[in-house]
Amino acid sequence: MRKIRHNSVVFKPHVLAEPELFIAFTELVRPATTPFYGKLDQTLNSFDFGGQARSLCAPAYSSTDRGRPGIDPVVYFKMLMVGFFENIGSERGIAERCSDSISIRAFLGYALTETTPDHSTLSIIRERLGQEVYDQVFILILSALDKHGLLKGKNVGIDASVIEANAALKSLVNRNTKEAYWEYVRRLASENGIDPKNAEAVRQFDRKRPKKMSNEEWVNPFEPDAKIGPPPT
Repeated sequence: MRKIRHNSVVFKPHVLAEPELFIAFTELVRPATTPFYGKLDQTLNSFDFGGQARSLCAPAYSSTDRGRPGIDPVVYFKMLMVGFFENIGSERGIAERCSDSISIRAFLGYALTETTPDHSTLSIIRERLGQEVYDQVFILILSALDKHGLLKGKNVGIDASVIEANAALKSLVNRNTKEAYWEYVRRLASENGIDPKNAEAVRQFDRKRPKKMSNEEWVNPFEPDAKIGPPPT
């Protein structure tokens, strides 16, 4: 250890003790977490989620690939579940959460010495799997939930084309005036004495005014074949 001499006084710098190279598993600090992910893993195993998910994803993976082994698709879907249950909206956030949590690492099947998939890997897998695979995995999970008595009601899915949404309205154009939907609404609001620059007032006016939109009057210029669905009841 190097010593420092200053005005004939020798100082011995403080150095943190080096940790031991090997630590017994029994000496590791255990996190104070709920057994949620452990119970979730048991439930997934009860209907062979891993085997069925791998079978569904198999066509997207090459059996002759000589490069680095791919990430198990079951790990990928489990990481998506973590994002859903913990309300994490980005792949980067999901990857960071999975890397930091000991309980989630156990859920994914990763030891403390192993590196969990990063966000770029999640993006590659997302692009590799087609929409059909996601639909099949979704149905697989719904079927298992139904068998466990965790689903109620008659409908388990809704065609989004019949749901009115602001994002969809923004894309509509009036066939007669060529106005975009909100341009049309702002003009109507102005004609009724409402400041068209007051966005909240315009939205309230639009919610309260009688509306009967038709495919003869409105069109989506990006998807001319798209139709306006009936309002939800």
